[in-house]
Amino acid sequence: MKKHDQEGLNRDIIIALHETAGIGWHTIRKVVEYGDWPSYIRYEPDAWRTLGLRPEQAAAAARSLRLLDMKEHEARMSKLGITVITRFDSGYPELLRYIPQPPWVLYAIGRLELLPSVCISIVGTRGPTAYGRKIASELSEGLSKRCITVVSGLARGIDSVAHEGALRGEGGTIAVLGTPVNVIYPPENRGLYRTLAAQGLILSEVPLGTAFHPGHFPLRNRIIAGLSIGTVVVEAAEKSGSLITADQALEMNREVFAVPGPISSPKSAGTNKLIRESGAKLISNVEHITEEFIWLPARLETKPEAEPPADEPLTGEEELLYRLLLDQPRSTDELHELSSLPFGLLHSVLINLSIKRKIEQQPGSIYRVT
Repeated sequence: MKKHDQEGLNRDIIIALHETAGIGWHTIRKVVEYGDWPSYIRYEPDAWRTLGLRPEQAAAAARSLRLLDMKEHEARMSKLGITVITRFDSGYPELLRYIPQPPWVLYAIGRLELLPSVCISIVGTRGPTAYGRKIASELSEGLSKRCITVVSGLARGIDSVAHEGALRGEGGTIAVLGTPVNVIYPPENRGLYRTLAAQGLILSEVPLGTAFHPGHFPLRNRIIAGLSIGTVVVEAAEKSGSLITADQALEMNREVFAVPGPISSPKSAGTNKLIRESGAKLISNVEHITEEFIWLPARLETKPEAEPPADEPLTGEEELLYRLLLDQPRSTDELHELSSLPFGLLHSVLINLSIKRKIEQQPGSIYRVT
């Protein structure tokens, strides 16, 4: 089998399994790691069970691949204006490859050229104050006018304001959904959804036809954080879902920013706590965000390129970290101690080395040379 045909088969199998009810991320990982691609389409349930699948999963996998018809699937997606992207595709967002449990499959509607853009996410409460709405609008518009793509979740409140503000600039905006990409939630955002489908990008890992489930939204949040070099939280209560996104960004060693609010406001309790206890940077304007990424201006100059040149030279800080990792894989704390780089700069340099495909992140915030 030719390499191109084999890659296409791998892709088709991943999509089929991803869209099979009862088969989740970890099960697909077992299939990928085992790697018996040419034989999978002939596997009976007993063969699938040797990979560690439960009986019901094995039966479902065998049935899905027996009925596999990717031409029909592609025709359906094309009719709906949906592009399907897998981790086998070159168009898969580079930063997502380095997060815990990167999505196996993404469904997209709109401007695919936004995926390799430099992204900052903006999240917050569904019931913002006038103060929160104003700040979110100013930050999103300011970032977009600097050619930075704003990522959010199309929820009511701060998310919606962030998308609307970003549409006023050149950077554009990406909405990551916790529903299938063709399902509008909440319903009142129907008009904004249509605008984003035409002028921005709508993204989801949830297969079409999947029933609404609140558990999809925390999973959605990891994609929001994973696409972005930094996450901004604007107004969040102490138990806000936005804090999940912030926590995930911190776990990914991405920058987290928080807009402070009155100590008497419950809607600022979460952001104030992020600043006080999690080391989030207090911000009040766009410059407070962009100054954390000293490499950003040069990166934005090459924004149209989906991937940086393979021989792109390393900066002094990048060379330092790269040489440290040549010896052995190291944790963020070890790199901080050995390099003496400030944490903000350290994380920025690690992300840039990942973008340049010089290093990769492993579970536990361990980095190694690729």
